[in-house]
Amino acid sequence: MSAERTPRVVTLTELRPGQAAVIVAIGGTGAVRRRYMELGLTKGEVVRVTHVAPLGDPVAYRVKGYELALRREEAEEIRAEVVED
Repeated sequence: MSAERTPRVVTLTELRPGQAAVIVAIGGTGAVRRRYMELGLTKGEVVRVTHVAPLGDPVAYRVKGYELALRREEAEEIRAEVVED
């Protein structure tokens, strides 16, 4: 019997420092959604949590070779599948 791994899909706010995930869905509408995509947050991109501010907001993510800081409210809009725990 082979154990199948169920993908764990979470919002970016649920990731811990060092964890990586592949984006599977981008929330928001109109200009907000477009802004996320312009920042490199597109389906299939790998994001990794690099830093968390002392009070937990904002959080820095590495995506496409650069660091991007998002507020928790913004990070809640992005869903991703965890690839590294």
